[in-house]
Amino acid sequence: MWYSPLEAAAGLLLLFVLPGFFTARALFPEWRLSGPEALTRGVETAALSWVVSTAYTVLVGTVLLNLPGAGFSSGWSDPVLEAALAAISGAAAVAAVARGGFSRTVPPARAPEPSGGEGGGWERMRELEELGRQERRLRHALRTATDPADSERLKAELERLDRQRDGLRRAREAEYSV
Repeated sequence: MWYSPLEAAAGLLLLFVLPGFFTARALFPEWRLSGPEALTRGVETAALSWVVSTAYTVLVGTVLLNLPGAGFSSGWSDPVLEAALAAISGAAAVAAVARGGFSRTVPPARAPEPSGGEGGGWERMRELEELGRQERRLRHALRTATDPADSERLKAELERLDRQRDGLRRAREAEYSV
């Protein structure tokens, strides 16, 4: 039995493009196929559409084949697979429209949530390294000091550096524990 080119094109679109395309638009409504990133977004959307549509086709086909007593055959005369893929495409299209995937104005991309420890991590590490250098200099000066007054001053300075370094470490650990 021969099918018209229109039926073949509709079937191929349903099997390999539409479910994934609508899912991609629902997942990434901020992707637009215009502007400076048009080519990149177009390639990403096409690849994602093909992969997700193929995955849907395989999953739905597997489910239909494993239904007890269904007697599913993968022929065009039994359009159960196509109906299931059309339902998935419709649900994904509704989700894409609801999320703004087809609106003229681009919905704002969600900002990533800051994880613990962000905001000044490198600066804090540099401070700790600088305190370590100062501590090594003071320890060397303490070993080579001959005047007892200098030794006491150097010991007090070392204790101050230790308290400062411990405070920085506790503050950094508190950032990560949030």
